[in-house]
Amino acid sequence: MTHNKKLILDHIQKSYSDKGQTEIVLKDISMYVEQGEFVSLIGPSGSGKSTILQIIGGLAAPTAGYVQLDNQMVTGKRGLISYMPQADCLFPWRTIEENVITALEVAGSKRSDALVKAREWLPKIGLGGYEKKLPQVLSGGMRQRVSFLRALLSEQELMCLDEPFGALDALTRLDMQKWLLGIWEQYQRSVLFVTHSIEEALFLSDRIYVLSEKPTIVLDEFHVPWERPRDSAVTISREFQQLKQAIYESMQRGHDHS
Repeated sequence: MTHNKKLILDHIQKSYSDKGQTEIVLKDISMYVEQGEFVSLIGPSGSGKSTILQIIGGLAAPTAGYVQLDNQMVTGKRGLISYMPQADCLFPWRTIEENVITALEVAGSKRSDALVKAREWLPKIGLGGYEKKLPQVLSGGMRQRVSFLRALLSEQELMCLDEPFGALDALTRLDMQKWLLGIWEQYQRSVLFVTHSIEEALFLSDRIYVLSEKPTIVLDEFHVPWERPRDSAVTISREFQQLKQAIYESMQRGHDHS
């Protein structure tokens, strides 16, 4: 992997003031994502994982620290990342292909060119024949694929995915993880992936950051050793179970520390 840092967060802090009380959400967050790397953030509910993504995307301003993207200071700047939220956020009145091209249209692409791209891609993600349908005819997993494709086709190279499979049932979730891995291994965008699931983080990632409860710090960083392309057989290996246990113990320590 090239040692070429796509994203750097340097000593990010975030606090909110309410009625004279200051609440520190992010105490000290430093991390990076290399070009073409898949990095996961894992931590308890309320530890500010989504806040970190909002700061990277320029939707929230840090109280201290800075964000660097492609060696440029970008703290507070919007429109530089591709973002996929927890809910699929598809527009119910737009067809599937029209939903896919939303980000491209916002970025100024010609509608006709964007539609050509969408029609080329929908069959690749298993949604050929659905181009003219409305979102309500799709299952949860299919809707997430449309949402992911919208993020994938946007111009920005760094993708931030905020628990995209959290609302899916276990079987659909497993299918979506395999599907995401297949697509990512082919196109290798830089990804920062937020999840609650240790297994999901291990199966998908190159590296994992473990966050504490708030005020949040980075407790640990784990390197995931498996080669790519990756097969779900790794999830039943002894090494996988050991690493899973180590991450779990790290999260427990973070719980005790707070």
